[in-house]
Amino acid sequence: MKMTFLRSVAAVSFGALIAVPAYATPDLANGKAIDKQKCYACHAKKSGFGNGDMIYTRSDGKVKSMADLKKMVALCNTELRLDLFPEDEVDVTAFLNQQFYKFKP
Repeated sequence: MKMTFLRSVAAVSFGALIAVPAYATPDLANGKAIDKQKCYACHAKKSGFGNGDMIYTRSDGKVKSMADLKKMVALCNTELRLDLFPEDEVDVTAFLNQQFYKFKP
């Protein structure tokens, strides 16, 4: 009886591990390439100074946390129809965080 219970617990635990998706380490080079290709020009225009990086470092920025950064990248992707895959959003978020924001994950 005890062995059956342990097998059941082991089977459920193993099943839960399989169900959890494995996330790869973000690809910072891909995030940088996407930022330069799909984000920089729009941000340069929006900043009014021709510098797309200024939008990330302005004092009145909307992004105050890692959660805000993830939401903003997802919002831009959806609203501007950038056609980024979820893993691309992760890459862009990681790149922007490393380069500009420095939030702790």
